[in-house]
Amino acid sequence: MTRWHQVRRVFEFFGNIEKAMLRYAGEPLARTVLKRQYRLKSFVCVSTLAVSFLSFNLALVIAFFIYAREAAPRPAYQGRANMTVPEYMANETGRGPGTGHMRSVELSIARIKRKFTFFFLVLSPIPFIMAGVISTVLKAKINCSTKLFLEKIRAVSSVGDLTKLEMDRSGQCIGFVEFNSILTELGCFAGRIRDVAVDRKTLEFELQVLEKFVITSEVVRDWKEHVHRLLCEINTVIDACVLFSVFQVNNELYDLDIFWAGAPSDRTRQAVEKAVRREVSGISEGMGNSPALKINHNIMSEFPAPADINEEDIVLKTKALLVQNPTIQGVAGIGIHPSLAGDPVRSLAIDGILTTLLNVVGSIKAISKYTMDLAYYATRDPLTNLYNQRLFWELLGYEIGRADRYGYKFAVLVIDLDNFKNINDSHGHIAGDRFLTEIAAAMQNTLRTGDILSRYGGDEFAVILQDADEAQAFFVANRLRENISAVSFSTIDGVTVKATASIGFSVYPIHATTAKDLFLFADNMMYKAKSGGKNTIIIPTEEDIVEVFRAAGEMSAIVTKALEEKRVIPYFQPIVNMETGRVECHEVLCRLQTDKGILAAGEFIEIAEKLAVISKLDQIVMEKAFLKVREEGYDGLLFVNLSPKSLILREFIPGVLKLAKNYGMDHRRIVFEITERDTVKNISLLEKFVRDLKAEGFNFAIDDFGSGFSSFQYIKRFPIDFVKIEGEFIKNMISDARDMALVKAMVALCREFGIKTVAEYVEDEDIMRAVRQAGIVYDQGYYVGRPARDFYSGQDR
Repeated sequence: MTRWHQVRRVFEFFGNIEKAMLRYAGEPLARTVLKRQYRLKSFVCVSTLAVSFLSFNLALVIAFFIYAREAAPRPAYQGRANMTVPEYMANETGRGPGTGHMRSVELSIARIKRKFTFFFLVLSPIPFIMAGVISTVLKAKINCSTKLFLEKIRAVSSVGDLTKLEMDRSGQCIGFVEFNSILTELGCFAGRIRDVAVDRKTLEFELQVLEKFVITSEVVRDWKEHVHRLLCEINTVIDACVLFSVFQVNNELYDLDIFWAGAPSDRTRQAVEKAVRREVSGISEGMGNSPALKINHNIMSEFPAPADINEEDIVLKTKALLVQNPTIQGVAGIGIHPSLAGDPVRSLAIDGILTTLLNVVGSIKAISKYTMDLAYYATRDPLTNLYNQRLFWELLGYEIGRADRYGYKFAVLVIDLDNFKNINDSHGHIAGDRFLTEIAAAMQNTLRTGDILSRYGGDEFAVILQDADEAQAFFVANRLRENISAVSFSTIDGVTVKATASIGFSVYPIHATTAKDLFLFADNMMYKAKSGGKNTIIIPTEEDIVEVFRAAGEMSAIVTKALEEKRVIPYFQPIVNMETGRVECHEVLCRLQTDKGILAAGEFIEIAEKLAVISKLDQIVMEKAFLKVREEGYDGLLFVNLSPKSLILREFIPGVLKLAKNYGMDHRRIVFEITERDTVKNISLLEKFVRDLKAEGFNFAIDDFGSGFSSFQYIKRFPIDFVKIEGEFIKNMISDARDMALVKAMVALCREFGIKTVAEYVEDEDIMRAVRQAGIVYDQGYYVGRPARDFYSGQDR
């Protein structure tokens, strides 16, 4: 490669810079670069040409000087000084006087030519040598300057590296004024870009963080591990040694969690604690200065220990969050390197990180709280905090197993308040709820540690007395009755209300050996006490045992006869879409027509299950309901209740398919409904059953949603279409903020999973209004429409 070719490549390089500047930097900087480029080109060309021209002229001057010297007259001819040159030449050539000298003149001219040629040949390489030297020196200088310039350009791989284009303050020079000017302009341009550009790594990191915004049950359960992973990813972009968050949800203050990238020393830990408390107090004094605030340190072992730092040297970037409903207040912060504090682009990225952290951790905290509330109220009555009906049955079955294993007796008490309905009607539900709370506290204080008290429903309570015979059961029952009678409550109007209680009990294994029979017997004794004058306790006798189970036998005969004669009647209860006000669905309810009249399901379902005829009952009621649909041309959805016994019958789904085909029922219009509390023990079997139903095009609903902690497991594992929220939550939501919060949490959860919600027990205008405000899609209850033999034909609500 020739030297001029190398110089041309340098010019081409500047040409590329010119094009880049025109494309990215705009006209002002491009014109500056172009001007500097032409100056450098002109300098190289003029310098080379000038050196070559001067060198060539110097060679000519020297040659002519030699020629002139050789051509000067010799001393032999000095005597002829007065002779003119033509005369001399003529004389020398023989054409004039002195022609004898012709020969010597020719010889002199030949000698002068040889000498001129010799000196010219000797001196002629000098211009090229000098041009080559100058070109070599200039090339080395240009190569060095170009190399330094390119190193600065190639060192830029991110927005943060743009500072490398700037000339340092020590006056660094890369060889040419033109290069320095270009670099200065590039530095100014890089500074402007750095103020508005975002680093690619930062953008990729923010996208990765946003991808983790999806909050699953695993994230809620292991949220600290989730934040640890987040801190790991933050450190790939920003040097951050510590991350912290503190939240307050519905006046419940959560601990301050500090996450470390590497184990800190005690000095560093204390310094960060003080700085974080000071920072949080500056944002929310109640959170930062709360004496109940506990600090948890979570250390990641993947990173080396941070260097010791003082409290004054800690740079914290924080962000606060405040949500009104539900009330969520939180502060999140990050400890960064001091060099990043003044970087506007990195500060913007850090704000984005903190916003995402607030959203993720805040959502996790809120969901975690509601999950704990659901777990708690799945086994507790929200009003009295006593055990609920579901847990009562589980504990009763557990107590029977222990009694069999250790050979002791225990008692079951059923307590019902007398005339409590009058208190609700006269003084309102709020007064009734407060009175029930005081009654529950009085009963709890009466019982021993280990005895189980539950609110069975409404104003009815159930008690399991461990290791108690008939005498002990009567003694405790009498003390409960007395303490209940002693409770008085003053209403807002200044009226003092009191109540009495009727109590019945049964003893295992004297009166029964199964959980349902024990409760049935105690319940019958309670009703016997009510019919005997109230505020009494009935001690069971042998006649009572015979009478109770004789009545159960009679009911068994009634159910068996009704099934044999197919005297099963489907009733239809309307379900209204809250958005349109139209009746779009009906639930099918089972009734039995007997000689004593129409029996509701609650009166014979337990007997039917004991007789193992519940599946047959389901088939008959579906057949008659499908026939009714075809006869009346009903085109809405049909909710059909199923017994858990249907899950174990292989012929159930083929039977349903046959019925649907015979009566022309579209599978998509049938919604099979299973009660949550009945299916929790058959979760694996239920999953297969549901998926088989969905494969045939049927819809699926969970009834009494929220009555058990399996709610979350259902919506995660099953393709659920509808959820019917537990009626107790719906009834109490307008008087109990906790019930309202739980209902809203369940609605939000179902909305995220694309599941439609149905509110049960909508019995008045106030409940319907609360249901609409909670965002529930459908409502069902006596206020909407009572069960009837025909489909709802009134005006849309």
